[in-house]
Amino acid sequence: MNANILTACILISPCYLILIIKVGQVFSKCKTIIIAHFQYKYEDKVMARIVILGAGIGGVPMAYEMQEMVGKDHEVISISDSPTFHFVPSNPWIPPKWRKPEDLKVELAPVMKKKGIEFIQKAATKVDPENNQIEMADGSVVAYDFLIIATGPRLAFDEVPGLGPEGYTSSVCHVDHAEIASRDWDEFMEDPGPIVIGAVQGASCFGPAYEYMMILETELRKRKIRDQVPITFVTSEPYIGHLGLGGVGDTKGMLESALREKTINWVTNAKVDKIEDGMMYVTEVDENSEDKKKHELPFKHSMMLPAFTGIDAVRNSGAEGLTNPRGFVLVDKYQRNPTFNNVYSVGVCVALPPVEKTPVPVGTPKTGYMIESMVTATAHNIKDQLAGKEPSDIPSLSALCLADLGDTGVAFLAVPQIPPRNTTWSNHGRWVHVAKIGFEKYFMRKIRKGISEPFYERMMLKIMGVVRLK
Repeated sequence: MNANILTACILISPCYLILIIKVGQVFSKCKTIIIAHFQYKYEDKVMARIVILGAGIGGVPMAYEMQEMVGKDHEVISISDSPTFHFVPSNPWIPPKWRKPEDLKVELAPVMKKKGIEFIQKAATKVDPENNQIEMADGSVVAYDFLIIATGPRLAFDEVPGLGPEGYTSSVCHVDHAEIASRDWDEFMEDPGPIVIGAVQGASCFGPAYEYMMILETELRKRKIRDQVPITFVTSEPYIGHLGLGGVGDTKGMLESALREKTINWVTNAKVDKIEDGMMYVTEVDENSEDKKKHELPFKHSMMLPAFTGIDAVRNSGAEGLTNPRGFVLVDKYQRNPTFNNVYSVGVCVALPPVEKTPVPVGTPKTGYMIESMVTATAHNIKDQLAGKEPSDIPSLSALCLADLGDTGVAFLAVPQIPPRNTTWSNHGRWVHVAKIGFEKYFMRKIRKGISEPFYERMMLKIMGVVRLK
């Protein structure tokens, strides 16, 4: 019996062997055909390189949303001179030790890797849109098919003598500056005296100045030394609460009331001529921009927001039609540059005209939700271009802002941010202070998780009548 089975196996085995070989040959041919097919499809479908320059409030969400939009079909690259994301809106909390700098930072490389985004931590020296490339500080070049400029601004401290951390005033525009301001504040607490806070001519971001002033005022009251510290607010705005937006709702009344309640003096329509150690020289002008009054304001601690320009790599690109004279990127209603149709821009580095003519120049701020609407429109429009379509999505440019005033706050909604508006609303109360803390935690979580706009956020804001796209 065993001999018969063995004989049968010997006779049948070659048949199985031949069958296996034939099946293998067929499979090999099929595999070759399948691979060739997919190689053809891959070669037929060109993979685009989409580069986002900058990794801040606009740049990181831009990278996340762009990657979600194109998936693995195209390459998304993020470039930043910093290894970390910084949550800039919370910088005013650093000097009085309400936050530590590390609380506001997120390491970008691990998150980007999980999202399938290439992260290049290098400084850019020149954007070259005529050759579709970015020159880097180490001499390397990053080529692109689409470029999204999301660099944020250059802080123009040099435009006012003595302004900024290298001069005689503090800054909360960058987390590193806020850390320096924290040391300045420690020295101030050892020998308190007058405080001068505000924004110089040409500034476009006023909210942090109001926040910083009121946060310090709250801290001084907690320490029972507010009576030793006169506070003056100096601003290029034509009136308190203008914010570069012509006011939103009753921001003028609410902020003026807050300053009066806290016994804070102010100077509006102010040009800062120069700053010396412990002294600020300010010219107040009238509605015709004529000199009205000269002020010499002594201080023991000061924080003045500067004007902005585009960063050097962009404003010195030499490419005609890329930027305005201040180095801000020119864009159309789709966030696309009119001259280079594969270049987009989002955030503070975008060129926007002033809302209105003012006696002292003020710029138009680019607030958080406004930037997020730019991000979403850009992601949709690049996807359309990749599909051979023309851009069609327009950002709503709406503003939803929470300004912390120490132990209270001011909130406002403007749809769109730039007047005339469909919706204007403002309110104040302690709830805003709590909401600002909650928003910080929520936004930082989104950055850590690699999320741009969760569906529940989109649904909630839609109920409020706030959407990213028109």
